[in-house]
Amino acid sequence: MPKVISRSTVSTSSSRPAAADVDLRVYYCICGEFILVIDKTLASLPRRKTDGAIILRAQDTETHKACVFKLNAVAGEAVLLEREGGHERQFRFHCPRCALPIGYQSTPPPAKSGPFVYILAGALSQVQGQTPADAFEGEESDSN
Repeated sequence: MPKVISRSTVSTSSSRPAAADVDLRVYYCICGEFILVIDKTLASLPRRKTDGAIILRAQDTETHKACVFKLNAVAGEAVLLEREGGHERQFRFHCPRCALPIGYQSTPPPAKSGPFVYILAGALSQVQGQTPADAFEGEESDSN
């Protein structure tokens, strides 16, 4: 049988940074499912004043650059919330494994169709299978 020789060419573009230059962080749902990979730590991102959700800028503007991220979540139902001064419509995202709410955006799916994606406080952990420290903030404890 003749020997099979394969040839491949690897090319890179100088306009994009090499993969080794990008520092990516991975975040997981409480159930252990991979949910988010992002180029920044969630702790370094701003939070909403209304609910403490982490703000991911999904689209570039003239003054701000968008975050580089990939969200592995299932689009859920739209929820209408009553807020001070009016109403807010949230299009929710859920964990594909356990259906736990992960985040939302103000525009209909797909993810990143609007200017921001919001990650709920305490929904994600950097350690797979570990509950984040802020997962139960604001909850009343049952001390009998």
